[in-house]
Amino acid sequence: MAQYQQGVWRDEEKRQSILIFFASAFLVSIPVFFQAPLVRTFPVFSLISTLVWVFFGLKLRSNSKTYLWGDIIIGFSWSWLCGSIYWGWLRWTPAIHIPIEAIGLPFALWGIWRSWGLIGNYFYLGSLLGTAITDLYFYIAGLIPYWVEIMDSDPNLIKPMLQGAIAQVNTPWGISWAILLANILLAISLYALQQKKLHHLAFAGAVLSTIITDGLFLVAAYFGVGG
Repeated sequence: MAQYQQGVWRDEEKRQSILIFFASAFLVSIPVFFQAPLVRTFPVFSLISTLVWVFFGLKLRSNSKTYLWGDIIIGFSWSWLCGSIYWGWLRWTPAIHIPIEAIGLPFALWGIWRSWGLIGNYFYLGSLLGTAITDLYFYIAGLIPYWVEIMDSDPNLIKPMLQGAIAQVNTPWGISWAILLANILLAISLYALQQKKLHHLAFAGAVLSTIITDGLFLVAAYFGVGG
């Protein structure tokens, strides 16, 4: 009986680990594919809805059966808040993108130091790291001017700008750096996976999802240019 209970416990741990990893990967994609268009049209609504995420997270966190999901949603609420502020009112100034996205960093580090909300805080750190690496690539590949132009233009007139940005990526310099930075993110994610802690899995899922999300964004840009 004891062996059976131990086996069930291990199966439950594996199931939770898998779900936390994929939940983190999924939540990273929400700001890119859902919040970004929402915040351009309804920035105030996006900002206020942060409170809904926090309330939902705290509600789930108060229940032992849904504690883990509440934890990760609270971490996600930091990403949502920062995204609402930046993409709603400051998206024309890429230099302050990471400082705005890092608004929650002191609180996340404090939570980790206090061993509070580890899953959510590590998720936020993974998401922030992935965002920082993506921004670094934009600077290295010379894509920042296109960023500014696209953010300051009518969405119906951005096709020539996307063509220029893609041409910039499709150079030996752009491709080499994309591969290097993607491998750095992959290595960080794999290292975190080896730690086999739920908060490390949340971190790994957020970091790894950056590669997938950036790849999907690039594919969407290609189709946008070709369409």
